[in-house]
Amino acid sequence: MSYLQDVDLLNKYAYHYYVLDDPLTTDEVYDELYHKLVAYETDNPLECVDYSPTQRVGDMISDGFNKSKHLSRMWSLEDIFNVDELDKWLTKVGKLSENISFYCEPKFDGASLNLIYEDGKLLRAITRGDGVEGEEITQNARAINSIPLRIAYQGLLEVRGEVVIFKKAFDKINDERAKNEEALFANPRNAAAGSLRQLDAKITASRNLVFLPYGLGENSLEIELLSQKMEYIYTLGFRRPPDAKETKGFKEIEAFYEKMRSERDAYEMMLDGMVIKVDQIEAQEEMGYTVKFPRHACAYKFPAIEKITTVRDILLQVGRSGAVTPVAIVEPTNIEGVVVERASLHNFDEIDRKDIRLGDKVIILRSGDVIPKITKVLTHERSGLETPYLRPTQCPICESELLDEGALTKCQNLQCEARVINSISYFASKACLNIDGLGEKIIQALFDNKLIANVLDLYFLKLDQLLALEGFKEKKSKNILSALESSKGSECWRFINALGIEHVGEVGSKELCKNFGLDFLDVTKEQLISIDGFGEEMSESLLEFIRVNREFIIKLEETLKPEHIKQVEAAENPFKDKVMVLTGSMSESRGLIKTMLESLGAKVSGSVSKKTDFLVYGEDAGSKYDKAISLGVEAITETQMREILS
Repeated sequence: MSYLQDVDLLNKYAYHYYVLDDPLTTDEVYDELYHKLVAYETDNPLECVDYSPTQRVGDMISDGFNKSKHLSRMWSLEDIFNVDELDKWLTKVGKLSENISFYCEPKFDGASLNLIYEDGKLLRAITRGDGVEGEEITQNARAINSIPLRIAYQGLLEVRGEVVIFKKAFDKINDERAKNEEALFANPRNAAAGSLRQLDAKITASRNLVFLPYGLGENSLEIELLSQKMEYIYTLGFRRPPDAKETKGFKEIEAFYEKMRSERDAYEMMLDGMVIKVDQIEAQEEMGYTVKFPRHACAYKFPAIEKITTVRDILLQVGRSGAVTPVAIVEPTNIEGVVVERASLHNFDEIDRKDIRLGDKVIILRSGDVIPKITKVLTHERSGLETPYLRPTQCPICESELLDEGALTKCQNLQCEARVINSISYFASKACLNIDGLGEKIIQALFDNKLIANVLDLYFLKLDQLLALEGFKEKKSKNILSALESSKGSECWRFINALGIEHVGEVGSKELCKNFGLDFLDVTKEQLISIDGFGEEMSESLLEFIRVNREFIIKLEETLKPEHIKQVEAAENPFKDKVMVLTGSMSESRGLIKTMLESLGAKVSGSVSKKTDFLVYGEDAGSKYDKAISLGVEAITETQMREILS
């Protein structure tokens, strides 16, 4: 046979093996032909074709991945969780278009990928990213045997799908990693996502990834039904999903969902639900999109999974702001391929409310990517040996007295070792003193070498101390010292915000400076509560923070000399004294828009509430948009905001 005939035969073998699960020959015959091709291509490199199976994995290792835009947006799907929500969704869709049917298929639990073909060749492979732009990983996609390198379609075509690892392949990978004393993958989804983004495509090839198409983006196929379009896609050499069904309404959809849910463990790959799409392409186009979702599709998620385990211990975590959070350590329990050893307890009030004791048998629930939580204590299983948990009164790290606010317990000591790295990182961040170049790694190095033990120590660093550290060159060291010096004399609100006081963020810091300036250390509770937005909890937190750290804050003030710049009264405009919230991607950074609105006298908040006057939204608006609509808050686009101003 000729070289091209050998290439076609090997591609045929690979297609039947990787896509159809129907091997036509033995591994020995396949390998013999593969190596015959490699030898020929080595001797005749100019005759080598790019669709040869030997060209799936190159020897080049990438330096990184470049950003690339999808030809058409990859949308997220609206989630529904029960029959009532399914009924509401179908009713809503039925009002948009009549006489429609639906195409249902599994919702694979992996990593989304967009393949772009032109003139029959694989042009680019792009991860989902934010839906508009992702990372181009074409070299790695070529290493996945179920992705055709060429197809019998000459037009421009986007094929969307999920990259998964089958359960058996996942177990084999983890067995190998265990033998090599490498960290195990948590679940097949994480393994698929991590494998897809390897800089070395040979590693991607070794992981047995599988691409399962679920839809199309840009295309000019003149086919009326989505189900028919997908049938055509499978004829081009793509792997058919394990299940799919055309349905006509609630009963058929629910029956197919229940079948899939009851059989989910029998599928070769992980599933987390079922996708429902309107089958008629014309109806899809007429329905259009909301800010976040296509109106013609939704994800009917499987119920969260519950398991019984035992509480072995309760550990304490101290966060950047000093908040002490309890975490339950439970008997290792396997939930859908994930070994759960910890469960969220949120706060100490929850421990009391649920009467969680050490040694208790409990039900833990894991839903998607959410951290497992304890939903119920099985009190009838108690033997009498269980131990009640006593609330801590001292910080587990610095042993300072804890402030107990019921739901929230805090260490207020700014010099607590558990808080140092994170609190200094926050102190130096853009929202605070904006100390350029002072990242977490540098802070960690300074701390590890005992050059700093708190924020104040930063301002007494010397050049010779920095130069003595590994990796600290003269230019880098001088830039750090210069940035620290430049942070002196910053605005009063930035100084207060940088302290990391619980409940007091940027908005609260600005209100404090507006009302008290640098005299905020001497405020009373009555004065604080009189400020719009300051309630009991926020005021108590600030006063306790000042009590614990007063002398330290005074030293910081003396060193940094922050300035209190009185705010100029804004001229009358439609947004003056209005509470506004920003969400989504806009024509310029939200930080710049926020600054502009604040200069007009608006109060820009980070969360939506009944007090919000306007929500300004851009592309990919999130949950803030949904909450604003539910509360009746006026939602306007960035363009509408600018029109109102002009």
